[in-house]
Amino acid sequence: MIADPVRRGQALAEFHRRLGTRLLDDLLESGALPDDRRRDRAMLRDEWECFTLYACVRGLIAAGGFNRETAAAIDALHEAALADPPADASRRARLAARYAEYGAIGQEGGKAGAATVTRRLGEAAARHLAGDDPPAALADVAGSLHEALAEGAAEAVRQA
Repeated sequence: MIADPVRRGQALAEFHRRLGTRLLDDLLESGALPDDRRRDRAMLRDEWECFTLYACVRGLIAAGGFNRETAAAIDALHEAALADPPADASRRARLAARYAEYGAIGQEGGKAGAATVTRRLGEAAARHLAGDDPPAALADVAGSLHEALAEGAAEAVRQA
């Protein structure tokens, strides 16, 4: 594992930078996103950033547990990931709101069934990406991509 928590977060920000856009392209190519929503690339990018950064946070926690070092790595991840372009107040507010929503879904895992967390995260992201009645396929694809990114993030910091 990357010993220095700040370096760990920075490395994960680079991992996110490399993969986040590619995964959004994969989502768009999947055909799961309604055509009318595909046109608003800025909105999709902003929502996808929240979802994929949250996956990276999950990966950091999976790799090292939740402790002071992980908290420092999460701070470094956000500092690096939100630096280019610099995050304004609305971007940070959106990220905080989505983290609160996605975090609540993760915390409900035990009550609603841990096996359904990926599906429920995918459904939540699908609503933000496509509106109130998103296609089920979008939730499936988004949840699968999120889970793969979280696992990849954990492995990236463990193996580096």
